[in-house]
Amino acid sequence: MPAYRVALLAFPNIRSFDVSVITEVWGADRTDRGVPAFELRRCAADRSPVAMPGGLSLAPDRTLSWLDRADLVVVPGIVDPRQPTPPAVLDALRRAHARGVPVAALCAGAFVLAEAGLLDGRRAITHWSLTDLLQRQHPCVTVVPDALFIEATADAPDGPPPAPGAGAGSGLGRGALWTSAGTAAGIDLCLHLVRRQHGAETAATIARSMVTAPFRTGTQAQFIERPTPAEDRGADALASVREYALRHLHEPLPVTALAARAGMSARSFARHFTATTGTTPARWLLDQRLAAAQKYLERTDLPMPEVARRTGFGSEVTMRQHFAARLATSPRDYRAAFSARIQA
Repeated sequence: MPAYRVALLAFPNIRSFDVSVITEVWGADRTDRGVPAFELRRCAADRSPVAMPGGLSLAPDRTLSWLDRADLVVVPGIVDPRQPTPPAVLDALRRAHARGVPVAALCAGAFVLAEAGLLDGRRAITHWSLTDLLQRQHPCVTVVPDALFIEATADAPDGPPPAPGAGAGSGLGRGALWTSAGTAAGIDLCLHLVRRQHGAETAATIARSMVTAPFRTGTQAQFIERPTPAEDRGADALASVREYALRHLHEPLPVTALAARAGMSARSFARHFTATTGTTPARWLLDQRLAAAQKYLERTDLPMPEVARRTGFGSEVTMRQHFAARLATSPRDYRAAFSARIQA
């Protein structure tokens, strides 16, 4: 099977942290651990070194024409969103998107996609401190106020917007556009893109090698106020409860029972949990059950009712409903998609 080709777009003003994240996710060879082969190329207008903050520089190994061969284009965050992007870079992005290549931008890289006109009439996210600036500079973009990452779907006025970060692990989709919040959220988006294209197990393997959380959904808040001392004291109890829940996903796990394990009232537990994780206990638990179900569907031939039982959905019908609502696919279609890729 040919390597999955990822183009890292390099130009003056990009952030070294985001370049490192992209390189760590797609630039390391982990085929001995079952991860697909990736071909990551640093693409720029020419082969001259690209200066980055902190006295660093990036050596391009391909020109912008390589985007014609890419399966995915990733734009690092930029240092100054007021600085114009080189026209050749914008043209290359437009051509790639017109050909149907998925494009993702980390942090303030959303400004580059907006400058290229790719986000007009679409939803997007950037670092929380830059959302107002993005909206002012690009009024045709609908800036989502608070999310970790989001697919830049069309901003249709009729009907509710899709959940940020929603989408199945059945491929990125032709011409898909993604944006993320700042810094660590770029890691979350990169792992989400891997999960979408290559499955939950591949994303988890890469996350383990990076010693980072394997699964944070795009719906989590990107900015959490500093916990109070009382919340700091409760952090260990909450971590213990989350660990317990992951070991007992097959059980009902109502919030009242989890709160009791933490020695808190249900209301206090929910408040502390959200302040610590950026999401509610119920949403967090659903996310973990979906992730566990995806792994069972990728790894095993277990019947659907058994997958539903082991992951706490109780029935195949309930599991199917949650897959449809959160992942826009069915468990059977998810399994079929990844079985086809493994056989290929």
